Amino acid sequence: MTVGPQGRRPLSFWILTAVFVLFVLFLYGPMSAIYILSFQGPTGGLTFPMRGVSLHWFGALFGQQRTGDFSGSFARSIILALIVMALTLVISLAAGLAFRQRFRGATLIFYAAIASLVMPGLFVGLGIALVCQVLGITPRWWLTGLGAHLTWTLPFGLLIMFAVFNRFDRSYEEAARDLGASDRQVLTAVILPILAPGLIAVALFGFTLSYDEVARSTLTVGARNTMPLEIYAMTNNVTSPALFALGTVTTAISFLAIAVALLTIARITRRRGTGPVRAADPAGAPS
Repeated sequence: MTVGPQGRRPLSFWILTAVFVLFVLFLYGPMSAIYILSFQGPTGGLTFPMRGVSLHWFGALFGQQRTGDFSGSFARSIILALIVMALTLVISLAAGLAFRQRFRGATLIFYAAIASLVMPGLFVGLGIALVCQVLGITPRWWLTGLGAHLTWTLPFGLLIMFAVFNRFDRSYEEAARDLGASDRQVLTAVILPILAPGLIAVALFGFTLSYDEVARSTLTVGARNTMPLEIYAMTNNVTSPALFALGTVTTAISFLAIAVALLTIARITRRRGTGPVRAADPAGAPS
């Protein structure tokens, strides 16, 4: 955004700023009410005004007075999200490496891989459930639920990796091979360090998309709910701020995952910027 001749910002800047502020308020305003109400006292209700301030309802999530299986659904969601994250990362990286070379059927495979993005998640889950019924497979969160979540996370991982590889300068690989590096050394010492921010982005997408997925989980996780399904069930039978506390905890976990990813990317970027300086000897000649 350019600045006017007298150092004043144009009217368009303030209009766009106001639109952005309104968007942020619209996005986080309703959620802030949930966060505030989750810190009510033992006699608190579901609406304002607040009745005391405490951590009572956070303890209720893990205590005997809780409604639903919070701890079990939380553990299942975290484990499932970590497995989905790992598989999404490995498969997306392998696909990105494979698609660097043109091969017969590449276009068909690409569109088939991302086709699930345009399919309603409930239909994807229904199809998986019907196939399991025909094959006599009992839906379980670590089996059919895992497959359903991968149909959602893998297309995003593939698109990110394709974008990252599209900007990758292959001259670094050629220089490493000219110096005698093997294919494995090129991958581990050149390609992966350069692609590290993109790989972190793929991992973050895989974790967060799996952690809060509802539509593809409804018919595929079996009798044991994941966290989003447990929250949905609690909306029908919980009439206390424990539901708000649960929302606050899950949101904090999502923000924590994002913060860890951003800090890791910042650290990688900072190390790249200071690497040549540390590599110089006291005389100033490169080591």
